[in-house]
Amino acid sequence: MASQLSIAPYISHIIPPTTLQGIAKQWLAEDVPSFDIAACVVGDKPEECVLLCKSPGVLCGVPFFNAVFQQLNCDVTWFIAEGTYIDDTPSRIAVVKGPASCILQGERPALNCIARASGIATHARELRRIREEYTWEGQIAGTRKTTPGFRLVEKYALLIGGISTHRYDLSSMVMLKDNHIWSMGSISAAVKRTREIGGFSIKIEVECRSIEEAIEAAKSGADIAMLDNWSPDSAKTAAEQLKNDFPHLIIECSGGIRKDNCHLYFSQNIDVVSMSSTTQGYGVVDFSLKVKRDDIDITNPLRDRIKQ
Repeated sequence: MASQLSIAPYISHIIPPTTLQGIAKQWLAEDVPSFDIAACVVGDKPEECVLLCKSPGVLCGVPFFNAVFQQLNCDVTWFIAEGTYIDDTPSRIAVVKGPASCILQGERPALNCIARASGIATHARELRRIREEYTWEGQIAGTRKTTPGFRLVEKYALLIGGISTHRYDLSSMVMLKDNHIWSMGSISAAVKRTREIGGFSIKIEVECRSIEEAIEAAKSGADIAMLDNWSPDSAKTAAEQLKNDFPHLIIECSGGIRKDNCHLYFSQNIDVVSMSSTTQGYGVVDFSLKVKRDDIDITNPLRDRIKQ
């Protein structure tokens, strides 16, 4: 198992406990809107279930997993820390104890969360590795292209993986895109009105399709110029010119950037490279939760063929 990101143990503290409880309640209510008839099979018998990680990846989503089972009066003991890369699979990474019916009610929401969160964190960790391999000092960031209702988990997973979340939502930072500009009439007018309303406490980013638009954005007082859908060479050339004329302007590149080509945008004049693949179309890490049995090796993929 590879070492975890050094700040991973502290990241979970940014999520308020009340927020975690609210999310867990919502997930459970969605999955059990009325009766759980299968619960009559197991009742409230005390049970112990083992959480298995069955494919390599970064463990992510521990606070959400815990919150689900806290709502159901179950206890979770972890053997692996959040943010750790697990390559020895299948591995027993946690134990959940509590009434059998409660464990099984929380099983699917909890597994759904950590499977997806771990998939995002694993992808983010790979992007961070690429950045470090090329010794680039800038930041790789996600985007606001998140899953409705699952944004908090996805943004959290980016941090566990070691990259930037970018803006969390529309209230976090102002990004003036082409539709804003076209509706307002010009970049200068849009930036001016934004600054009048938002004041000094916000950052303003402008999506730019040309060097002329980027210069207009910088002269208007924008903090960030996003070079959207630019080729690596054109972006590097423009970024050098912009940094020479506006040293404090943050330069971001986005659009069509993926894991296999992001390194082409790494430059001392480019500060941020963002991509939507971090929260769209990501893979998952395979987890399962199994009742502990002394007569069966639950890590054996052929366990269902073993005669009882």
